[in-house]
Amino acid sequence: MDISSIYLLLSVCGTTWAFTLDLDYGGVPLWINRFLGEPSVLTLKDRIDPGWFRAVNTQSCPLECDCPIQWPTALYCDHRGLIQLPSGLPSRTQYLFLQGNNITILGTRAFANATNLRWLILDHNHLLSEQLDNVLFSNLTRLVNLFINNNNLTSVPVGMPSGLKQLRLAYNHIEKISAGALQNLENLTLLLLQGNRLKTIEESHLKGLGVLNLLDLSHNLLETFPKHLPPSVQQLYLSNNSLTGLTGNSLRGFIGLHYLRLGHNKLRNEGLDPGAFNLTSLVELDLSYNRLTEIPTVPTTLQYLYLEVNDIQEFNVSSFCRTTGPTSYSRMKILRLDGNKLEYHKLPPDWVFCLRVLHNIYI
Repeated sequence: MDISSIYLLLSVCGTTWAFTLDLDYGGVPLWINRFLGEPSVLTLKDRIDPGWFRAVNTQSCPLECDCPIQWPTALYCDHRGLIQLPSGLPSRTQYLFLQGNNITILGTRAFANATNLRWLILDHNHLLSEQLDNVLFSNLTRLVNLFINNNNLTSVPVGMPSGLKQLRLAYNHIEKISAGALQNLENLTLLLLQGNRLKTIEESHLKGLGVLNLLDLSHNLLETFPKHLPPSVQQLYLSNNSLTGLTGNSLRGFIGLHYLRLGHNKLRNEGLDPGAFNLTSLVELDLSYNRLTEIPTVPTTLQYLYLEVNDIQEFNVSSFCRTTGPTSYSRMKILRLDGNKLEYHKLPPDWVFCLRVLHNIYI
């Protein structure tokens, strides 16, 4: 079964939710609240004959789109070969799907009649930064999800509404974040910037993102660990860059960082401060596919550590436990060391006292 067709319904505290797993939307599941009328499918392509929608739905609908009666505020205009926005968007439109077209330009008044938009999906088009007006999105005061993955943007759009919660800009050609471009997005919880050409993150770039939870900067051109990241971030993805090390202050500003992914970089032990990962909030740390020769020191509270495919030759218990005792032990559950120069039968005998709650070790 195609993963893009998998939809999972969950019952949480009496509320029905759904999320879709589709890498076209930045690789992060989209949670759907059906009680708010949010559509539980992101495309109708190859699902139902479009003629059926027009036969049973008397509401106005652009010829280039489908307007399903079960989601009266949704317009599906995706995968139509469109080069411009459909004309006559109904004012009732809250969910607009335009992915998989050939749109390069959005006029200043493109959404003048659709100011109630909550979702705007523009993935897999040919949008250019120089063709996006600074006020294009500013009047969409109800917009919460803006997806512009897989386009031709070279900079982060400006003038976005303050109510935005998700901004997905993965796999563009973004080289810069203009100062203040994101400053008023005080409700933003998710920012996807992976697969771009960012070389540095300046202090003004992410300023004002006070509740940001997930930040993905993987697959960029970063050579040093970025400073000035929002302290609220709990999930930070920096894999597939060219990072060589971390200082003792790299993670100091975070108040609740749980997941840190640093796989597929150029990390070396000489570039890692001994206290680089001294953050008790960390739950998962990915250091796979780097150039480490020793296991770095990690907090005893860490539960998942991925070190596969490095050049580690020695198992140091002190990397996990500074002392061992009734209450002094590592909370590690999963430890991956496969693809290194270690052998299970050569591990020091006292490792089991330190890693006493370990579920799985891979060597």
